[in-house]
Amino acid sequence: MYPEYEKVKKYLDDASLLEQTKMTMKDIYELTINRNKKNVVAEYLNAKGKVKSYKYKDFDIHTRYIASQISSLLKDEKKHNVVILKVSNNPHWGEIFYAILMSGFIPLLCDARNQKDGTENLIKQSKAVAIISDDIYEYDIKKLSLQDIYSDKKKASVTPDWEDQVILCSSGTTGDIKMMIFEGHNFAHQIMASLEMPENTKDLMYPSSMGKLKNLAMIPFHHIFGFVAVFLWFTYYGKTIVYPASIATKDILGICQKCGVTHVFSVPLLWDSIAKTVTRQISMMEPEYQEMFDHLVKVNTRELDEELSFKERIMLAKLQGKMLGKKVRYCISGGGYLPDETAKIVNGLGYPLYNGYGMTEVGVVAVEQSPDVKTRLGCRIGKALHGVTFKLDDKNELWIKSNITHVREIIGGVMKDAKLDKDGFFASGDIAVIEDDGRVFIKGRNKDVIINADGENIFPDELELAYRGVEHLSNLCVLGVKKDKHNESIVLVLEIENSTTDEEFEELKKQVIEISKNLPKGAKIDDIYLAKNKLPMANNMKVKRFVVRQAIEENSPDYVSINEKREEKDFSKYDPALVDSVREPLREAFSKILYLPKFKITDDGHWINDLGGDSMSYVELIQYIDANFDVKIPEEKYGVLTSINEFTEEIIRLKLEKEKK
Repeated sequence: MYPEYEKVKKYLDDASLLEQTKMTMKDIYELTINRNKKNVVAEYLNAKGKVKSYKYKDFDIHTRYIASQISSLLKDEKKHNVVILKVSNNPHWGEIFYAILMSGFIPLLCDARNQKDGTENLIKQSKAVAIISDDIYEYDIKKLSLQDIYSDKKKASVTPDWEDQVILCSSGTTGDIKMMIFEGHNFAHQIMASLEMPENTKDLMYPSSMGKLKNLAMIPFHHIFGFVAVFLWFTYYGKTIVYPASIATKDILGICQKCGVTHVFSVPLLWDSIAKTVTRQISMMEPEYQEMFDHLVKVNTRELDEELSFKERIMLAKLQGKMLGKKVRYCISGGGYLPDETAKIVNGLGYPLYNGYGMTEVGVVAVEQSPDVKTRLGCRIGKALHGVTFKLDDKNELWIKSNITHVREIIGGVMKDAKLDKDGFFASGDIAVIEDDGRVFIKGRNKDVIINADGENIFPDELELAYRGVEHLSNLCVLGVKKDKHNESIVLVLEIENSTTDEEFEELKKQVIEISKNLPKGAKIDDIYLAKNKLPMANNMKVKRFVVRQAIEENSPDYVSINEKREEKDFSKYDPALVDSVREPLREAFSKILYLPKFKITDDGHWINDLGGDSMSYVELIQYIDANFDVKIPEEKYGVLTSINEFTEEIIRLKLEKEKK
């Protein structure tokens, strides 16, 4: 046990004290600042691309200044009400968070990308008195911008009036939003959950004497994974958080390399992307290099008990130089199912990738800590963390008990105690296996399980793995759609990269259909849909299957079966050659102007609502039609004609009228 953890363990780890401790958010903040004043809290790049940083002592100065600003700006509001924090990850997010608490208000952490209707719904149900945000919207409550609350680094006078509650919420944008209320002692126990980590793995949490630890602020802090695993744990232990300018791949990879990031925590989508990118690069190399990479991965994953050759070490260095850099020591995947092949490739690249698990309601409760790569490749979530207990019910649903679990919740504006069983366990909704050594494997969400015609349970996460390597797929999901009262159809929904050509789409379709044919009996895909837009994501981490399911069941035009022919108007009264001479060049024009592959442009797809066009591009389309079809679209039809079919019918009408004259 490292000396810097002895004080924490002594204060918190006694069995009786563990139950009694009522450590507050104020205590957590003061311990964080007082023990780490000389440490660097944040690194980021300025507008010129230079690395900037500041220390925990500056963090304290900034926080007190912002608290004084909030207190002044909200002096007419009653204390201990909710203030929504709707700000993207940035070097000053933590200061604003603690300043809200210090000024006597309850911070409610909100997704910065939440649209206006979702934010207004959150305001209504939480009864918030103010919102801190730089979004473009106006609300019925007081809105404070970052400029309002933070202008310089001068010292400020503030008399702290600490609040001890923090609210995290579900990602719903309409209807009843579930808001979970935590108190300081919950987060004290969340910090305590990490107490065995220094003993179990030297790379996850280590003292400064072993090198600088820098964690990437990629996961949004409004999400429990980002808030706990990146912000709360690593600031409490005095480590540095590195902030990218955005979550664009270029910014992520650039700052990892420039700042020497050592820890990267993210969702499976990032790790899938890295594995897919590297695999594509290798597939275009000469066979010699493909064999070299295959050997490199087998050595790094201990499939072969050998050493890397000099050439393989050079190859590894080059690959890491194009990815997350050469200093990464610890990676965690959380928020979704981690495919075996992805884990193998990422670990094979020399990036130790572990699997973790948590929920908004219970915090982060497990992470694999074994340094053995073969254990990591099992893609289990590890054992329950310190102070956490797991159990399974007769349906193999995972139940969780700990002092991290939220104390109250607000649903539909009504506050209730957290819903626990008589022994204090919370139902996770996840189907799991607990192995003999205590390690847990998550099979999938209980509500996402599909019941096939034979009554078997089909887990969508497992089926999705079969399609992960298909080129030009940016995302996908498998789900059950009601077939009749007792059965569900198994449906695959594809989100295709916009740069995909029609030829590439046809090849992708063949691959997907072939994969579907080879799935196990009882798990066959009944239908394949194409998503016209991006699949809806929960906190930008997992596909909202229930939203997609509802849309397909309601025949939403946002999802088109690729087994069906395009919907067409009745053009039987026209010469087929004339119809084709208009429709296909028109589809080509839609494709060029909208930068969309032709397969995404259905005959009845709306220019704006379905295809993403706007008024400016619509004008360009009208000009193209007038110039290339030798007709002039009447001004009264501008905005009325919105689809291939509507334009085709109008152009044919105008052509025939012209011929009569």
